[in-house]
Amino acid sequence: MIEKLVVSRDDSIYEAWPDIALTPSGKLVCVFSECTHHGDRSFTRIVLTESSDRGRTWTPKRELTEPTRGLPIFWDCPRITRLRDGRLVILVNKLFAPEKSATPEQCRNYLFFSDAEGHTWSDPVETPALGIVPDKLLEPTDGRWILSCHYQDRGFGFLVQRLWYSDNQGGSWEGPVIVARQEGLNLCEVSILPVKDKLIAFHRENSGQGWDCYKTISMDRGETWGEAIHFPLPGCHRPVAGMLQDGRIMITHRFMQGGKGWMGWWTQNFFAALTDAESALAETRGEAHTRILPIDFDRSPASDTGYSGWVQFGDGEIYIVNYIVDDAPKGQIRGYSLKMTDFILTAARERWCSDQK
Repeated sequence: MIEKLVVSRDDSIYEAWPDIALTPSGKLVCVFSECTHHGDRSFTRIVLTESSDRGRTWTPKRELTEPTRGLPIFWDCPRITRLRDGRLVILVNKLFAPEKSATPEQCRNYLFFSDAEGHTWSDPVETPALGIVPDKLLEPTDGRWILSCHYQDRGFGFLVQRLWYSDNQGGSWEGPVIVARQEGLNLCEVSILPVKDKLIAFHRENSGQGWDCYKTISMDRGETWGEAIHFPLPGCHRPVAGMLQDGRIMITHRFMQGGKGWMGWWTQNFFAALTDAESALAETRGEAHTRILPIDFDRSPASDTGYSGWVQFGDGEIYIVNYIVDDAPKGQIRGYSLKMTDFILTAARERWCSDQK
């Protein structure tokens, strides 16, 4: 069973694009954006809420950034990471022009640092990353920091995913590095996951046709990347990939079927997918497999959902945050609690199924 919970619902404002972190004490910290509407950023603000009871109740919102009402700028999509030294860091992009007309130089990314429990937050620290909808600040076991975001290459005609990396915890940065740039594909909103000794980048394909998720693979810590490979997650928007305690991989994502009038119908479905390291590393679509679990359906005629974050508690419970309209007049932040037994057959049942093939 999937338990649905209210993280934040404020009918006076549009709440969207959440992410979540788990602190050493077991507290959840959720960061998200407030705006006038998905399509109207005349007001924006990044806010935080916390839960000390595994996401069943949440504190009132408190602001991370100043509101932007009346200003020619807006805050966009925040992501939060728990660093290996215990600190929390939020990465959020800020636009200095309307998204459709903004140049990369007008799409900047900032870091906010906190202690391990998120009590206080630093002023924003500007990074060299230019683009929108960043991935989490990634810190693999080797200590390198990786920032990734995408931009519209108007000369090329398609979206391009890039990254910057630092080997001294943000003291200096190298880049940009092209993570994915392929004619005919709009690859964006990446989620990069360390798998064994490689990095796997899972991409949204944004042509609106319901095409697969694509992945690119780096064998040298993110400094070069291979060609885009189909991955069997059809209609995948905004993948958020992570490693589960049992070594398998979970990817939460919006399902966008495409077809006629896809912008008019917009999005109604929020899914999670289970896969494994072998599938992530596979060189072809046919060598990879996924199991897909529907998490939520947006019943609103003005549906809008599918940007998410998730964590796993020590006892195996998974907690996901997502934004959705559904029964609210505007976007709200919803939480979901599930165990792996909600997601998959038991190991014995899976072996039985395998034996019958």
